[in-house]
Amino acid sequence: MDKILVTRASMPPMEEYIEEIKDIWDSHWLTNMGCKHEELTSQLKEYLKVDYISLFSNGHMALELGLQALNLSGGEVITTPFTFASTTHAIVRNKLKPVFCDIREDDYTLDANKIEELVTDRTVAILPVHVYGNICQVEEIDRIAKKYGLKVVYDAAHAFGETYKGRGVGTLGDVSMFSFHATKVYNTIEGGGICYSDEDYGKKLFRLKNFGIRDEESVDGVGANAKMNEFSAAMGICNLRHVNEEIDHRKKVVERYRHNLSGVEGIRLNVIQSEVVSNYAYFPVFIDEQKFGATRNEVSEYLKRRNIFPRKYFYPLTNTFECYNGKFDVNTTPVALRVSKRILTLPLYADLDLNMVDQICDIITHIRKGEHNL
Repeated sequence: MDKILVTRASMPPMEEYIEEIKDIWDSHWLTNMGCKHEELTSQLKEYLKVDYISLFSNGHMALELGLQALNLSGGEVITTPFTFASTTHAIVRNKLKPVFCDIREDDYTLDANKIEELVTDRTVAILPVHVYGNICQVEEIDRIAKKYGLKVVYDAAHAFGETYKGRGVGTLGDVSMFSFHATKVYNTIEGGGICYSDEDYGKKLFRLKNFGIRDEESVDGVGANAKMNEFSAAMGICNLRHVNEEIDHRKKVVERYRHNLSGVEGIRLNVIQSEVVSNYAYFPVFIDEQKFGATRNEVSEYLKRRNIFPRKYFYPLTNTFECYNGKFDVNTTPVALRVSKRILTLPLYADLDLNMVDQICDIITHIRKGEHNL
């Protein structure tokens, strides 16, 4: 059996992509905000229902420079350790201090009820993460931010195309970052975007991703190089044509998982949030070893021996990384620690055969019944 990976990049028909990039050979314009870049910017602005979006070479640079453009000037950022490395690194690389808040047991997002006790006179921002496409407690986060004069920067890497109460997720907070990495619901091969509503903020972003250049003869800031190239933008244009179909197929896979695994003792499925239109980005399962009869790690290793590769996502917590050794106390986020040791994301992509979903579920349920020798 071929390897069944936790995800697989969505790609348009090859002929469609070749047709899309043909005129690049006519223009010889490969980067620096060319026609494809501008076309994709316009299309994404409409699709995501946002005021403005700035495209980047990848999601991490979008988040890092998005933070920098806010001119937070040091201080503390309340955030979650239950996230990908990029979130925490973006804070630290801006010479800001992450202050880790625990997460909610049911949807794995930042626990808004625990934020306010972490606010100090050094707090400058809150950086929550929409985890697996589960949307944060945005109203409560907004209330706290307004009360203390804090910026809110959402890591929306998992939430492309989602809406909450009819609003595009990219409109939440002061800034929202999307990742367009190859493993995401929507990809530009590599890429990312920052959504915002302040036009002046957008000008700062532009300069930061383009060497600090103001115009042809003026460089009055120190910037990076984080521009999206034309080939990535062309892939984004093609994939955007198919993304709704992509999400529909992913929904079918998720529904099959839910049908097969609902009611299996010791397995808790991802919460279904009301008023959220999901993109079905991931399918995490929480494995309670006491009730299930096997640990998350044992289930993961057994599946791998069957050429099925789930992912312990997110594990380890970012506040336990070796690069931050001794700087943070993991015991301040006990829920996140417990979840990180028990969560497993199962394979999920648009063209995953439903018969394979059944096989994966059969293996898991047979482990529960003790019919597989671990």
